[in-house]
Amino acid sequence: MNVLRKDPDWWRGAVIYQIYPRSFQDSNGDGVGDLLGIVRRLPHVASLGVDAIWISPFFTSPMRDFGYDVSDYCDVDPMFGSLADFDQVIATAHALGLKVMIDLVLSHTSDQHPWFKESRSSRDNDKADWYVWADPKPDGTAPNNWLSIFGGPAWHWDSRREQYYLHNFLIQQPDLNFHCTAVQQELLAVAKFWLERGVDGFRLDTINFYMHDEQLRDNPPLPVAERNDQTAPKVNPYNHQRHIYDKNHPKNVEFLCKLRTLMDGCNAAAVGEVGDSQRGLEILGEYTSGEDRMQMSYAFELLSGHAPLSAQFIADTFAHLDRVAPQGWACWAYSNHDVVRHISRWGLTPAGAKAYATLLMCLKGSVCLYQGEELGLPEAEIAYEDLQDPYGKEFWPEFKGRDGCRTPMAWEKDAVYAGFSTARPWLPVPSAHHRSAADAAELDPAALLHHYRRVIAFRKQHNALRAGSMKQIEVQGDVLRFARESAGETILCIFNLSDHPVDTTVPTGDWITIGGEIGSTRPLPDHTLHLGPWQPSILLLNPGGRNG
Repeated sequence: MNVLRKDPDWWRGAVIYQIYPRSFQDSNGDGVGDLLGIVRRLPHVASLGVDAIWISPFFTSPMRDFGYDVSDYCDVDPMFGSLADFDQVIATAHALGLKVMIDLVLSHTSDQHPWFKESRSSRDNDKADWYVWADPKPDGTAPNNWLSIFGGPAWHWDSRREQYYLHNFLIQQPDLNFHCTAVQQELLAVAKFWLERGVDGFRLDTINFYMHDEQLRDNPPLPVAERNDQTAPKVNPYNHQRHIYDKNHPKNVEFLCKLRTLMDGCNAAAVGEVGDSQRGLEILGEYTSGEDRMQMSYAFELLSGHAPLSAQFIADTFAHLDRVAPQGWACWAYSNHDVVRHISRWGLTPAGAKAYATLLMCLKGSVCLYQGEELGLPEAEIAYEDLQDPYGKEFWPEFKGRDGCRTPMAWEKDAVYAGFSTARPWLPVPSAHHRSAADAAELDPAALLHHYRRVIAFRKQHNALRAGSMKQIEVQGDVLRFARESAGETILCIFNLSDHPVDTTVPTGDWITIGGEIGSTRPLPDHTLHLGPWQPSILLLNPGGRNG
């Protein structure tokens, strides 16, 4: 009864709001957010005008990686509530016009999952090959040189089987063996369970990690010149390898096609997270091109880097995307639960924050917003003694982990713990976040919150922005311009991505200035365009006019 009727292409150009449930809203006073807390705050999310929510994992878990280590795929961890509470999330979201996507972590489970407990019990049980097991080398060392993205080798010795098992992440997160047909069937049954419960799609965690090289060949070294910290911090030796055997297996697409067939039965959609620092956009194209694969892929290009996105970087990124994935569909984000919040990462002023929000809504692709992004929340400074993230503990202090972006949402300026909870939260609430709380933003006409509402509404008003093509990308210093086109609509987007005024020109044509409510400015009659700091000019070609 909770299944929502929807257009098969609802995902194309959709704006998706990510909820990290531990930190969204606590409903029972234990200091941890939960599903009923999400129900309480869904009207705020709906007021933004977004199309869907993505809820990070809430499944039964020992919480070694805060829910990304699943011990039961088809139940809710008591920390977050119950299946009945989840049903209430679905019902409330659908009543508010919001679709619901949930975070499926299929590449690995918790070591507390019954499947793994059985698999490790012997070499000949029914689930013996459900995980990736391998004998040691003759000298007792690991089967190959693969590394864990969380630090150290990707292999852990198990004394029960006297074999190593693969873990691309924490030791407590053994990798499932997707070369086993029974594993694929079981995971498709998990997806079916949630689709029948009313979810409208999935965010697929680490989608390119599903399959490994059957021959367990060593990864080759990666030249220093090609290394970057796009998917792992610079201090992590994971960046020293070219990851061609531990992930990115070509047969992975076959499983994705099976999942797509299942989703098509209820017009559900998925966005896959591709984690690869060298071939991310290429794999995005491989996984999203065609009607039988995933609809979208989460791209990391705008999530990394400590300098604000330059006009040239945006142009280069889309040129690269057009070369390696011309038929693919990206999902862009500036912030999420794994990276430093972009307000702090890029040192943005309020005007800069508004400019980048407008830009995001004009780019081709779908969009993910992270909770608190609409409030302009900065990254929180977390003391080592308050640190929860095992990733941060491993690489402290050069990499401080992910807790700084996971602190509780700020709802009420003057309330204890900013209205998130009545008890001490699992992570501290910075005093600076109180000042940016949602209730204070509602009363401030200049607040970023209202700008996000306006730019999301503006995107929805124009199909060219939501689902059209993106052409004629040009860069002039700090000025970025591109055209978005769909049937009967051509929009020229010009952005000054700097804190100083610039002058440029617009092409000859019968242009109508649109977007005045989001700060768009009008060119002069002689086609000269004066752009203030961080200002856009968004122009609609008059369908009856002429573009010279």
